[in-house]
Amino acid sequence: MQLGVHYANFSHQDWQHRLEDRLTETARVADQGGVSLFTVMDHWFQMEQLGGPIEPMLEGYTTLGYLAAVTERIRLSLLVTGVTYRHPGLLAKTVTTLDRLSRGRAVLGIGAAWYQREHDGLGVPFPSTGERFERLEETLQVCRQMWSDDDGAYDGTHYRLAETVCVPPPVRPSGVPVLIGGSGERKTLRLVARYADACNLFGEPPEVVSHKLDVLRRHCDDAGRDYDAIEKTMIATADPVGETDDFLASMQQYAALGISLVTTVPAADDPVAWTSEVCERVLPRLAEL
Repeated sequence: MQLGVHYANFSHQDWQHRLEDRLTETARVADQGGVSLFTVMDHWFQMEQLGGPIEPMLEGYTTLGYLAAVTERIRLSLLVTGVTYRHPGLLAKTVTTLDRLSRGRAVLGIGAAWYQREHDGLGVPFPSTGERFERLEETLQVCRQMWSDDDGAYDGTHYRLAETVCVPPPVRPSGVPVLIGGSGERKTLRLVARYADACNLFGEPPEVVSHKLDVLRRHCDDAGRDYDAIEKTMIATADPVGETDDFLASMQQYAALGISLVTTVPAADDPVAWTSEVCERVLPRLAEL
């Protein structure tokens, strides 16, 4: 099993002076230590679970562009891009730019968005849940078209593009890999089956994750998609440093279900030291699962 590090919290001690250096060093340690994926959130305001808008939050794609320059091997993504935050044509161009400047390490993590407070706060429209999922599917279609040989028009219900030109293209001929975040059975997992290279499930108990993967398999059958071609990932809340043995025992159960990458969030006030310890003590054992 591979490991991802999700850098969700910038509010570590003395963040007013050390935020940038701490983020940089954490990413470098993860990059050099064998972590497979480094992610940050796509929010303008910090989530209320982590203190809300009074806490620091960096814009996602600007952050990833910076991290591309200070790392060499690790894949880079938002977990996940909110579909309401950017016009799909501009999103495809932004992610392509990240992919080129990182030499092919970009991942388009994307979802339907949920944090209404930051939309209201900054004056960005926040449609209904149903419309956000409609926009998500059209955004996936636009990105796929912009990363194909078809640079013609796109005429959707919510988005209309006269030309889907994207020069230079992504590094891989198939485009930037797409990861869809979420576990919704009726809409989200159906979109994974139709459009995604990977899914990211919530870290629910193994029996729940097993059920979600069964649902995904059925959607793949309906769509004529190879279930095994989709990378299965999840985000875990357990601390691999403070609860190493329990964490690894739990991950063994998920690996048996087909989960190939688990994303974790630095649990200590010093994310650099935490990431170093994860890479040294946990990652080698995780890789054996």
